[in-house]
Amino acid sequence: MHSVGLVLHPLRNCSEAVSAVLDWAAARGGKVYGVAEEIGRVRGAIAVSAGELSQRCDLLVSLGGDGTMLRAMRLADGQRVPVLGVNLGRLGFLAEVDIPELPAALSAIDARQYSTESRLAVDAEVDGVTMTAFNDVAVVRVPGQGSARVGLLVDSSPFISYAGDAVVVATPTGSTAYSFAAGGPIMSPSVEALLVTPAAAHSAYNRGVVLSIHDTLALDILPSSGRLAIEVDGMVARYVGPGDRIDLRARPDAARVIRLGSTTFYERARRKLRLTDSAEIEPG
Repeated sequence: MHSVGLVLHPLRNCSEAVSAVLDWAAARGGKVYGVAEEIGRVRGAIAVSAGELSQRCDLLVSLGGDGTMLRAMRLADGQRVPVLGVNLGRLGFLAEVDIPELPAALSAIDARQYSTESRLAVDAEVDGVTMTAFNDVAVVRVPGQGSARVGLLVDSSPFISYAGDAVVVATPTGSTAYSFAAGGPIMSPSVEALLVTPAAAHSAYNRGVVLSIHDTLALDILPSSGRLAIEVDGMVARYVGPGDRIDLRARPDAARVIRLGSTTFYERARRKLRLTDSAEIEPG
């Protein structure tokens, strides 16, 4: 492993983790790259554009939480470079190690003692503009402008219409985020499917739908709908209104996440979501 790229949380202090990566690379004659806009926080790294980062590196290291990890995955999209998540603060689903474990993790990766999890992306297209998410694409009501009234089309045919606060189209990665908060199920990242979940549905049918990645999906904003925000991985990307259509396409193996074998997805899910057994079940 000759080069490492760093992706930093925009607000948290990353200096300890940055120093660990720089020291590890210096001892082995490796190079460390950083995004030009962040290079002031990565003294000793080589500045490149965000588009160049994954092209120059053998590994991307995300320093932050799940939001930073999602940004790193978008930077790695299509480049086949794996991403290692380093947790700074709260436990994240995507992070694999804490700062004290970082040098050992880099050495294990250098020795190819790791595995990768393939992660699905979903592309949303509106008016010829494509937006990519690794967690979810959601159409969300704008306060004071009416509810979200959205028709789901599968293979160009109307399937179900929802009325509520939002409709979330999630990848398996995003099944533990907005979709879960809206009542959707947890999905293993190894599942290749998209999950459609209504949030605070006013309609009689208020359940989610799991769809194959081979299905073609679209969301029609119905004539009775209010103005809606399109949120891509939690960030407002643009607004749509009645008559607009959002075409959705799943892309398998868009990014790869490093795993070192310390915990499973289900262990992380149980801890982060604080899952508990039914009160009717006696502890074993």
